[in-house]
Amino acid sequence: MAQSMDEIALNLSPGSKVIFQGEQYTIKLPLSLDSVLIEKISDTSQRYAKISELSPVSDDGTLSPSNSKFNDTLLISPEDWELAKRREIIIKPLSQLSTCTLTVAEEAAKQLEVSWRQIYKLINRYRNSGNKFTSLLPNKSSGGKEKGRLNKTLEAIIYTAIKEYYLNSQKNKISIVVEEVRRRCHLNNLKAPADMTIRSRINRLVQKDVVGKRTSKQVAAQQFSPIIGSFPETPYPLAVLQIDHTPVDLIIVDEYHRKPIGRPYLTIAIDVFSRCITGFCLSLDAPSAVSVGLCLTHSIFDKDNWFVERNISGGWPIWGKPDVIYVDNAQEFHSEALQRGCDIHGIKIDYRPIGQPQFGGIVERVIGTMMQLVHQLPGTTFSNVAEKGDYPSEQKAVLTLKELEHWLTIAITEYYHQKAHSGLSMPPIEKYKCGILGDENHKGRGNLPRVYNKNAFIIDFLPIERRTLQRHGFMLDHISYYANGLSPLIANRKKLGKFIIRRDPRDISRIYVLDPNSKEYLEVPYRTLSRPTITLWEHRQALKFLREKGLEQTDETLIFQAIEKMRLITKEAMSKSKSARRSHERTQIASQSITKKNNVEDNSITDDSTDNKPIKIFENIELW
Repeated sequence: MAQSMDEIALNLSPGSKVIFQGEQYTIKLPLSLDSVLIEKISDTSQRYAKISELSPVSDDGTLSPSNSKFNDTLLISPEDWELAKRREIIIKPLSQLSTCTLTVAEEAAKQLEVSWRQIYKLINRYRNSGNKFTSLLPNKSSGGKEKGRLNKTLEAIIYTAIKEYYLNSQKNKISIVVEEVRRRCHLNNLKAPADMTIRSRINRLVQKDVVGKRTSKQVAAQQFSPIIGSFPETPYPLAVLQIDHTPVDLIIVDEYHRKPIGRPYLTIAIDVFSRCITGFCLSLDAPSAVSVGLCLTHSIFDKDNWFVERNISGGWPIWGKPDVIYVDNAQEFHSEALQRGCDIHGIKIDYRPIGQPQFGGIVERVIGTMMQLVHQLPGTTFSNVAEKGDYPSEQKAVLTLKELEHWLTIAITEYYHQKAHSGLSMPPIEKYKCGILGDENHKGRGNLPRVYNKNAFIIDFLPIERRTLQRHGFMLDHISYYANGLSPLIANRKKLGKFIIRRDPRDISRIYVLDPNSKEYLEVPYRTLSRPTITLWEHRQALKFLREKGLEQTDETLIFQAIEKMRLITKEAMSKSKSARRSHERTQIASQSITKKNNVEDNSITDDSTDNKPIKIFENIELW
């Protein structure tokens, strides 16, 4: 059976098969960071090809159409999750060998307690998945129909009792949970399970999650993800990315009136090996799990379309999944969606030791460098009050968020990456190139697999909700969602319980619902399709608006009427109120980022202020 596109990565190592212009080729060797030499399988003719023009080959040798099939990791048991991770420790080095001998396979088989034939199957599954550890999950038989298992009602009673009485800061003993399960079974006229059954459910919990719930996520991170000593050197590009946030030292203006609306936030990722910036996310919203996911997405996928959509010349030939992301202990880095998303894509999360900011020095230094460049722009707030002095930041502000994003892209690719780094004795992009392609002294890592399905990747990092299915579809925060694809599920909705739902806060006009039968996500739009696209932030503001009006009973119609009124009020106040302009801008930018298809926008920097001094792009800034 052909794999879905979310399970296939574009492997760029020599000998790998690819699709180019509808024909099968094999990779011969890399020519640059964004091109390779390929050989046609049918006649052995060779040619040069851009990596962005290549596509992966599915199991049946064809290019499968992209679809919306997204498997969710939340349905995987902790035992299977840990088994897949143990398998990856053994299988990953074997998958990198050109040939795995029978002797090596037999030794691996002993360690994993499987046959040597199974080792070869696991190696192939791991390679074909683009090195996803979830490809090593055990295959489940569909037979048995839950033989030897508790029925769903008992499982639900045990699950909720553990969640409410064990996974909390009260730190109740297991015996308290056992008594609570017995009590609930008695109330439901059910025979209570054995004590050991309940204890085994608790013992199977991931200990890091248990400590996080019973103490704090920070304590769990310290206990289970310790990092001792100074930050280690990395052996090759994308071994470790450091990610962090900062408010940008610049006041920006809105698109319409070009009046100040405040400072945006920047989330940025840097490759520790080369000091190259791999991606960023610029937003008017405070840092969140979504901004981390968007920064990761920008880092991991190629940026050809990014340049085309923004009408920017040049390139940014950096992509690929990092082995590790290194972050601080902020709440957004501990979200369930981020942790599970990184797990399924084979990305390890390491946390900075609490109270030791020096461990994040690399990303903080590059943020400092970028802010030094920003300080040359009109409207800068500088890094502190003393440095700012009496400089009128708001009066001097001229750049919109789009123009700042355009400017940052140029600053990174044409200046920062090209200027000699004092710690490397060469430009970051040259260090990265050496690490990938090699030089006369070192063998390069080689081009990393190119992740293919961007939509599936983004969904893996969206926030998670859980709701029951009704005859009319789903109700999420007073808004109804329905699609014809839900029809087969409605008849059995009571047995299916709560569904796993993912939602993009930037656009809540659609949700992604996990079908518990097919294990695929269904895209479900508003039930009333004529409703306008809105953000989650705008939705919450509408609920607040209605409460202030004394309307405790809220329905969908009232919410959208309130949003229309708020948009009108905002539009009328935009010329006078900075907060109104910021509110309008964040809504417009979110809407444009979601609904934009392949429109090419001219985001060149313009200066409509009366102060017509040219914008100085870069001065002599030392990179360190």
